[in-house]
Amino acid sequence: MIVTPKIFARLVAIVIFAVLLQLSFFSRVELLHTSADVLPAVVVSLGLLGGSLTGAVAGFSVGFLVDCLLVAPLGGSSLVLLGAGYLAGLFRERFEIHSSLVPALLCMGLTLLAEIGFGVIQLLLGLDAPLSTLIIRDLLLKSVYAFFLGWPIYFGLRRVLRPALVEESRVARRRQPTVLGRT
Repeated sequence: MIVTPKIFARLVAIVIFAVLLQLSFFSRVELLHTSADVLPAVVVSLGLLGGSLTGAVAGFSVGFLVDCLLVAPLGGSSLVLLGAGYLAGLFRERFEIHSSLVPALLCMGLTLLAEIGFGVIQLLLGLDAPLSTLIIRDLLLKSVYAFFLGWPIYFGLRRVLRPALVEESRVARRRQPTVLGRT
């Protein structure tokens, strides 16, 4: 991704809009007693579009903004989302995305990993909350929600950031050698 001042402004707007949308809308809408968490899916999509550095910076920025707005201990969300964005960007740098199913599957898997990471960070920080088996149900439902929200998030961000994306060219056709006398 080529980051120019205009693209940087778009990235900042995407981060702020995603955090505000998560905190004001998605955290209040519950389906099967679980609300969707779109922030890992946004970070994973930015990592898939921009690479490991863009994913890590976006993850840290999103996490830091969430921690500041929720008056939570700083660093927990930043650390987890930084890792998710970096892993998504690393996937982009190492492998090609051949199917439209790949972004959704990565959103699902890395959201599950991020939610487990959030839980571990909260336990390490000494959160006194009862643990139950409903946590597993919530983790799986949030992953399923991320799977279905991964498509529109990825393709929407791809459309918004299209001028900055560096598309690697496909394998060039080999030119057939010409024979003398033929054109």
